[in-house]
Amino acid sequence: MKIAFQFQCVTSKLEKVLETLPYDHFDISEEVQEQVKLVRTQLRRAAERYGKTSLPSCALSQPLDGQIEPQESANSKIGSLNKENICNLDHEVRAMVESAKDSILDQTIHKVERPRNSSTTSKFGLSNSGDVDKEDNSTSNNLQENKKPNPPVIPNDFLCPLSLEVMRDPVIVATGQTYERSYIQRWIDCGNTSCPNTQQKLQNFTLTPNYVLRSLITQWCTNHNIEQPTILTNGKIKKSDGSFRDISGDIAAIEALVRKLSSLLIEERRAAVSEIRSLSKRSTDNRIIIGEAGAIPILVDLLTSEDILTREIAVTSILNLSIHEINKELIMLAGAIPSIVQVLKAGSVEARENAAATLFSLSVPKENKIIIGESGAIPALVEFLQEGSMRGKKDAAAALFSLCIYPRNKGRAVRAGIIMALLKMLTDSSRCMVDESLALLSILANHPEAKVAIAKASSIPFLIDHMRIGLPRNKENAAAILHSLCKRDTENIACISRLGAVIPLTELSKSGTDRARRKATSLLEHLRKSQQL
Repeated sequence: MKIAFQFQCVTSKLEKVLETLPYDHFDISEEVQEQVKLVRTQLRRAAERYGKTSLPSCALSQPLDGQIEPQESANSKIGSLNKENICNLDHEVRAMVESAKDSILDQTIHKVERPRNSSTTSKFGLSNSGDVDKEDNSTSNNLQENKKPNPPVIPNDFLCPLSLEVMRDPVIVATGQTYERSYIQRWIDCGNTSCPNTQQKLQNFTLTPNYVLRSLITQWCTNHNIEQPTILTNGKIKKSDGSFRDISGDIAAIEALVRKLSSLLIEERRAAVSEIRSLSKRSTDNRIIIGEAGAIPILVDLLTSEDILTREIAVTSILNLSIHEINKELIMLAGAIPSIVQVLKAGSVEARENAAATLFSLSVPKENKIIIGESGAIPALVEFLQEGSMRGKKDAAAALFSLCIYPRNKGRAVRAGIIMALLKMLTDSSRCMVDESLALLSILANHPEAKVAIAKASSIPFLIDHMRIGLPRNKENAAAILHSLCKRDTENIACISRLGAVIPLTELSKSGTDRARRKATSLLEHLRKSQQL
C-alpha cells in the first residue's frame, strides 16, 4: 500500500508539471504534442481511478526519496526546454507511468472496488448505474446495488502499456513486449529507440502481429458480451489521445478508388490498385477502411488479371491488408487461396515472395491452415523453398512452419519432398537457412514418414554437431529432432551413442533452454537404459 500511495503521489506531480508547460512556446511537432497530451490524459485517468483527492496535500508537496524534482524546480527549467528536451521528457514520463501502472495495478486492481454509485464508464463502455442519490444510504438501495453484477475485471495482459486501453491490434517488438500498434508506432516515430517496458534498446523496429493475444481478447470480449474495441465509428476514427477525428473524407476517397478497381481501362485499374497498395502499407487505419470499402473481393479477382503488373500489385495489396484480423476473414471468404497459389507457382520473383508471405499471414487461424493445406499450396511452397530467392525461401519456410502445426499438413509436406530440401539447406556451407531448417524439422520429426526420411538421409551426425555449436534455439531444435528420432527406436539410440552425443547432451541438459534441457535429459535417460540392456 505504501508503494501504491507513493506512485499516486508521483502521478499527481507529473500531471501538475505537464499541465504547466507552455507548449505553444516550443517548436515541436504535432506528433510530440499528441504524445504529451496522451500522457496527461493517462495521468489524469489514473488520478481519478485511484482517488486524486484522497492524497494529503503535504504528500504532494514533498519529494519521494529524492527521485522526483519539486514542482518549483521543474518549473524553473521550462525556459530552457527545446524540442529534444520535450521528447526526452515524454520518454521519461512514459517510463514513470509504466512503472506506476505495474505497481498500482498489480497491488490494487483486485483489491479496490469501484464505488457502486459511480457513473464512471469502463474501457469497454460498460457503466455502473449512477441514478442512486449519493446521500441515500438506505438498506433498500444497498440491496438493489448488491444485486447488480460487478463489471468484469479486464486482464492486465489485454491492456496496452502505453495507452492503458484494451488492444485492438497488438504487436510484438524486438524485446518480446506487446503494445497497441498505433501507440508503439508513434513512440518509435517520435525518435525513441528503446522498449518502453524494459528500457532495452530495440535491435530493430519490426512490429510483429500478436495473433494469439488478439484471438484471446476477441474470445474474452465475446464471453463477457462486451463490444470489442474498434477505432472506426460513424465515419470517425479514434486517435491516440482518445478523441475522434472525422475521416469521412478519407472514406469517400477510398471508396472512389475502390470503384476504379473495376474500370475497363487497364491503366486506370493499374493506377487504382497501385494506390491501394500504397495506402494499405501505411497504416492499420487505412487497412480497415479499405477492407470495409469492399476492395478485397475485387483485388482477389485481379489476381487472375491478364495484366501481369496488375496481378503483382494486387497480391502485394492483399498481403498488406491481411495483416488486419477482420481482413483475413474477408480474404478467405473471397476464395483467394487458389489464385494466390497460382501466383506463387507462376508469378515473378517478387510476386511469388509476396504470395508466400500472404499464405503465412492467412495461415495463422487454425481453420485457415486446413483450407490452405487442402488447396495444393504446400507443394508450391516446398518448391519455392528450394528454388526461390533468399527472401522467398524465408517466406516459404515461415508459411510451411505455420501450416505444419496442423498434423495433416505434415504428411502433405513430407510427400512434397520437404525433408530432403531442409536437410540440403541444413548442410549448405552458406548456413543461411539453418535456423529455419531446424525449426521446421523439429515440428516434422514426430510424423512417421518424416522420421523415416530424416533417419535414412544420414542426418544424425549433422544434428549432433548443431547441439555442440550454434544459437541456443538451434541447439534446442536439434535436440528435439533427435528426441523424436530416438523415441521407441533402438537403432537410432545406438547411432547417437556411437557418434558421441552424450557430451553435448549433458552440457545441454545443464545450460540449454527449458525445452532443450527437457529433451536432452530425456535422451540421456534413453541412452542410459539402452546401455543397461
